[in-house]
Amino acid sequence: MLPLVSIVTPSFNQAPYLEQTLRSVLEQDYPAIEYFVMDGGSTDGSVEIIQRYAHRLVGWVSEPDRGQADAINKGFARARGEIVAWLNSDDLYLPGAVRAAVEIFERHPQAGMVFGDVVSIDGEGNPIHVMTFGDWGLEELMQFRIISQPGVFVRRQVLEQAGLLDLSYHYLLDHHLWLRCAQVAPMVYLRRRLACARFHPLAKNVAQAARFGQEAYRLVEWMAQEPALSERFRRLEKPIRAGAHRLNARYLLDAGLIRPAASAYTRSLLTHAPTALVEWRRILFAYARLLVNVEGLKRLYLRARRRRMRL
Repeated sequence: MLPLVSIVTPSFNQAPYLEQTLRSVLEQDYPAIEYFVMDGGSTDGSVEIIQRYAHRLVGWVSEPDRGQADAINKGFARARGEIVAWLNSDDLYLPGAVRAAVEIFERHPQAGMVFGDVVSIDGEGNPIHVMTFGDWGLEELMQFRIISQPGVFVRRQVLEQAGLLDLSYHYLLDHHLWLRCAQVAPMVYLRRRLACARFHPLAKNVAQAARFGQEAYRLVEWMAQEPALSERFRRLEKPIRAGAHRLNARYLLDAGLIRPAASAYTRSLLTHAPTALVEWRRILFAYARLLVNVEGLKRLYLRARRRRMRL
């Protein structure tokens, strides 16, 4: 008997992208999926889209909530699946993603999380670049090696032990959860593209980029106080703090905030250079934008990244 996979989509006023998200789940080739859509009371036509697919959903609501984490937690509370995941209402699963993740769980019964690579796309669905990861575990997560949320699947038993999403986090709520899950059971990396993450002007990672760094610094202090992580934190404190600066810089740079991004990269370099230099190309780009006023440099940089893709 195939393991049941429960997928939750939190939704709020994302009508231009929502139908694509729903179809990317409903058209998976894995038959044992239960799908929930938890809408926060959208007024942009999202509810009408959900209603068109309601007969293929296990459940859906449209009601005010306390934000993204609350909506996801409501869905997880209804989930019966052995494996759970969430897919935001502007992201997509690639064909075969769910089946591929389940196969890895079955091959690795000790695994608590499976994660794969994710394609960044723009508002029109055009690929920007591929986010590739590695055989990372708890210590890499502590150093802010970020895995892309749409490409993550979690064993429900592990989620129950780690606890649901913390409603006080709004930007790195997923990374906080991965840190807790990775303390319970190992992570397994699947070298395959599982999903697409959409970057558009209204997305949090663009519109509110500066706030991601604030939550990264909050996570550093949480790790310092977390009893189960205290020994690791003392041993890895410099790379952890450098990783938080690097993450802050990455989001600032993606939002076009060049001077703050360069400053954050400098703090990362001064704290622990090997950790900062994971993003040496981005560091050079940030410093170059400070030194020369060339408007076309960003376009050249993005074009070079697209050439490296092998879609």
